[in-house]
Formats: sequence, structure tokens, C-alpha cells
Amino acid sequence: MAREAHWQAADGHSIRRIDWPGAGEERRGSILFLQGRGDHYEKYLETLEEWHRDGWRVTSSDWRGQGASGRLGADAVTGHISDFSRWIDDLAFLWERWKAETPGPHVLAGHSMGGHLVLRAAAERRVDPDAMVLSAPMLGFTNQHLPVALMHLVAKGMARIGDPRRPAWKWSEKPGEMPASRANLLTHDQDRYEDEAWWREHRPDLVMGPGSWGWVERAYASMRGLFEPGVLEGVKVPVLLLATSNDQLVDIKAIREAARRLPHGELVEFGEEAHHEILREVDAVRDRAMDAVANFLAQVAPAR
Repeated sequence: MAREAHWQAADGHSIRRIDWPGAGEERRGSILFLQGRGDHYEKYLETLEEWHRDGWRVTSSDWRGQGASGRLGADAVTGHISDFSRWIDDLAFLWERWKAETPGPHVLAGHSMGGHLVLRAAAERRVDPDAMVLSAPMLGFTNQHLPVALMHLVAKGMARIGDPRRPAWKWSEKPGEMPASRANLLTHDQDRYEDEAWWREHRPDLVMGPGSWGWVERAYASMRGLFEPGVLEGVKVPVLLLATSNDQLVDIKAIREAARRLPHGELVEFGEEAHHEILREVDAVRDRAMDAVANFLAQVAPAR
């Protein structure tokens, strides 16, 4: 049975988590999963439960400032952070305590922004997992019509000329209401997409809309930092990356480059059959992705 609780970050900020003990007598190890920008772990209960049934001890946590763990911006809808290092500090703090209370091997997994932060934490040696799984990691943005350095400069300007907590893009005519086109960015599976709306209706504090200009600028800075010479090459643990060339949110070219530069990187790539949320896609896509994760972990993080 899963249990919801809160943990206290180093500065006392209360952050929500959910835990499943491993199923069955033979414990497989432990997985800590972190979701993407504006997400909440309710979206991934199906995946987390499946890992639990496979014998893993599973934990997922909000990021501070989203999910049901408060807000850091000027309103209850816009996602904001002063710097991504705050999230890295939180992850490192949670990691040491979680690892001490759970059986190994220890796997760190993340989707989108969560995948970016997981990879950055490993690159900065703030965490020491036995393996990592990154679903559509946010390593670059799509539809960039200018060089990344110039786009970052624009974001810096936008963050400085007004309140950096203001939204960077339009959400919908009604704040907090999901735009009709959003499903086309995330998944082909209508039932799984509607599951997110159900949770938003029944737990309204989960609702989050666009990111702030401060978030955008800090995202560029954090992503560019990962691609500095030698950074990815210093990540020595096995890393599985799941990605799709059909992604309209994160840049497949950046993910491919990361997979090449990571010493033990492995890329499983999808095409038009998959949108951004690969672990919430139609069964044919999701099953292939989950099988890839299971096979990868069986090789690089066998039960002890």
C-alpha cells in the first residue's frame, strides 16, 4: 500500500512524497522518481505501481514550489524558481536520507525537467545512484529559431525588465485551465491524459500553468551548464535515456548529444508514435519503454 507523507528540506520547506514498499519477499532494490515542470506524482502512479509490483521499493517526491508542495511565484498558477540549484540542494538532501532507509541497488529516475535535474545532480556529484533512467529529459528546448546563447540572452532581458515571476507564455483564457491543444504535446492516449485532469479536479492545489521568465532564464543557464566540456563525460554511472523525435517540448538533438557524450549512456528513441510523456503514452509505446527500463536495470543494477 502506498503512503503519502511530507519531508522537510534543509531550510524547513515541507515537500510531499509517496512511498511503496517492495512487493513480495524478494526485494529488487529502490527507485526514486522525480517528475517534470508543473507535474505531480499522481500522473505517474501507474508507472510507480508497476515498478512496485516488480519488487522495487519506490518513492516519488514533488519539487518544492509545485505539486502539493507550495508555490514560489507571485500567484498559485505560475511556476517559478530563483535558481535550479535550490532543487539540486533539495534532491541531494533527500537522496542521502532516502538511500539510508532503502535497500540497494539505488536507481534515480526523472521525467523532463526532473530528468535534467537528476542528470545535473549526478554531474555535480551530489548524488551517487547505481543507475539512472531519464524520460524525455529537458536538455534543450524545441523550436529554437536562434542560437541557444542568444535565446538565453533574450530570456535574461525578459527576466530583468519586469517581475521575473510573471508567466513567460500564455496558458489559457482562464488561468489554470488546460488549453485544448495541450494533449497533442503530451500523449496520444486520451484516457491517460484525462487522468491528469481528474486529479486536478479532485486535488485543486496540484494545478500549475506556465513557467515564469525567471524559470526560463534559469533553465537555459542550467541546460547550457550541462553541455560545458567534460561535464557529461564525468557522469560514470549507466544512464538510460528515453526520447522521441516527435517531441515538441524538449530537443531530441540535445538528448542524442548527451547520449553520445555520457560514458555509459544508452538511448531508446521513438518517432511519430510518441509525444513527450513516453511513460504515459498508448500501450504499444509505453510497454516498449517499460520493457527497455526493465532490461536496462536487470543488466546494470541487478538485485543484490
